[in-house]
Amino acid sequence: MVRFVDGPVIEVSVDIAASPARVWELVSDINLPARFQDEFKRAEWVTEGPAVGAEFIGYNERKGFQWDTSSWVVEYVPLRSFGWAVSDQNNPGATWTFHLSETPSGTRLTFHRRLGPGPSGLTASIARHPKDEEAIIAARDFEQAANMQGVVDGIKTLAEATV
Repeated sequence: MVRFVDGPVIEVSVDIAASPARVWELVSDINLPARFQDEFKRAEWVTEGPAVGAEFIGYNERKGFQWDTSSWVVEYVPLRSFGWAVSDQNNPGATWTFHLSETPSGTRLTFHRRLGPGPSGLTASIARHPKDEEAIIAARDFEQAANMQGVVDGIKTLAEATV
């Protein structure tokens, strides 16, 4: 059984016929994902970023419900990885990371999401319906994986259009 306390992970990847430098320009723009999926709408830096420790606010909408979240950059290695923790820097509700690796034909881009260990809207839903925890997580994973795939595919399109 998949449980929230186990930190469920989803990942999507795409091979891009562009250099890691070109892909990095795109993934390090915190607003770019909003162009290619339907939940995340925009972000704004609270402190100067991107850099480890920098904070930003993300604005989201799903099924008519709008909310914002505070996030902190927890991984920032130019040309390699860009990741952020949501809601609490030390006990995040989720952690999202782009990983780049050079390939013979360009770059492999992987978008990774790990739930928890901290609370989130998902944990509130699970608390209301504990017997449905696995189904709740599976439904959210399905939605987020589709959005994540849209983001990496959009980045691929942009990166390859400028090669």
